[in-house]
Amino acid sequence: MGAFAELLHGFQVALTPENLLWALIGVVLGTAVGVLPGIGPALTVALLLPVTFRLEPVSAFIMFAGIYYGGMYGGSTTSILLNTPGESASIVTAIEGNLMAKRGRGAAALATAAIGSFVAGTIGTVALTFLAPVMVQVGLRFGPAEYFALVVLAFTTVTTLLGNSLARGLLSLFLGLAIGLIGIDTLTGQSRFTLGRPELQNGIDVVTVAVGLFAVGETFWVASRMRHDVDNIVPMEGPARMTREDWARSWKPWLRGALLGFPIGSLPAGGAEIPTFLSYALEKRLTKHPEEFGHGAIEGVAGPEAANNASAAGVLAPLLTLGLPTSATAAILLAAFQRYGLNPGPTLFRQNPDLVWGLIASLYIGNVMLLVLNLPLVGIWVRLLLIPRPLLYAGILVLAGLGTYGISRSIVDLVVLYLLGALGFVMRRFDIPVAPAVVGVVLGPIAEDHFRRALQIAQGNYLTFVTRPISAAILALALVALVAPPILRAVQARRDRSRESPTASAA
Repeated sequence: MGAFAELLHGFQVALTPENLLWALIGVVLGTAVGVLPGIGPALTVALLLPVTFRLEPVSAFIMFAGIYYGGMYGGSTTSILLNTPGESASIVTAIEGNLMAKRGRGAAALATAAIGSFVAGTIGTVALTFLAPVMVQVGLRFGPAEYFALVVLAFTTVTTLLGNSLARGLLSLFLGLAIGLIGIDTLTGQSRFTLGRPELQNGIDVVTVAVGLFAVGETFWVASRMRHDVDNIVPMEGPARMTREDWARSWKPWLRGALLGFPIGSLPAGGAEIPTFLSYALEKRLTKHPEEFGHGAIEGVAGPEAANNASAAGVLAPLLTLGLPTSATAAILLAAFQRYGLNPGPTLFRQNPDLVWGLIASLYIGNVMLLVLNLPLVGIWVRLLLIPRPLLYAGILVLAGLGTYGISRSIVDLVVLYLLGALGFVMRRFDIPVAPAVVGVVLGPIAEDHFRRALQIAQGNYLTFVTRPISAAILALALVALVAPPILRAVQARRDRSRESPTASAA
């Protein structure tokens, strides 16, 4: 069957009343949580992992996809009205969006963000529909050595991309790898890092790790900053609508943002941050109203917000076809797949077509739902910003504890949850990114398994990883991803010094 026929089958799965309900729940939750400052889709998916334990995988991932897209939509509301991006990908939207709100044009900014998200999200989903089968054919050629190299690439790209420091990113990754080693070694039967506790023989559940590091850690961090951060909400005047001039100035940035967002989001070092910044720079260069940039230009909202949502579909492409996460939310979704005993990759398309194509079809449906929810109901979402922070985060802590305890009925898991939450707080305090640790926990055991299998096939020859062409090429990409950022920063710093020195000598 071709991609179009598979997609039609996916719509049959996604359009059942039950799955439509879960899609609606997902987009409502995602939008509501995306609106709240400091809470993004990664935290929401992590928090709901224990709650969905008894759901069918198809329904659970349709809801997770709705949360992912809804969080991207809702983040624009906080960025525009509060100048507080819930996700790093919404930072660029806040630059011009909040200035538009201060000029009394917050409604137009929210409208162009919502419509642009719908247009770009649909374009990105169409690209995902027809690109995914091609990537699957490539993935079918992979053996254990290639999969190990791919995991190494995931380690390096997530470590270097999500964070401001390579050293801190690597520290987070190694913490995650150490946590992933806890339990019984499947090859030798030896216990590793269990501290003599029989409850740890099976390792720490990825759900406990994700909820502890993301939800509990973020709650502790926000509580510690409660008296330091003051939110000033810009009131929205009138319904979310655009004038004819706004439409004329927005439709090209929407398309350009979509064309930037999807391909960059699907790259191993892509994510949503890079295309949003590129889109803003491009619109600033191409605009016919350069005087408005820095004072609230609508193109500076339309383009980056479109790139943000198109990249969400792009992030799903390597995740579903190769099991490669390129963002924090993708790392949590990978943990969710493992929780259901599923491994994203080419075999997922063959063994679980209902799940894969039902998920992709739900993205089309979720985009329509989000457009209907965001434009007329934006006033309701804005009211969520008035929820007292202590009540909000106390509720998150209670939900995290109940969900984790409900899975295993183990007090030890609750203790581990809050210990990991304390670790997550410390990591935020010292600006250590959390996502590499989750990637290390999820992919560490997979890397170990493929590494051992590759060596068994090669009869102990370590050169098998560099003599196989695909494996060697992927490892070369991983090396570039690891060394290129510090080299580029050093070159830029040298250029900056050379520009300053003539000025200093002239003075």
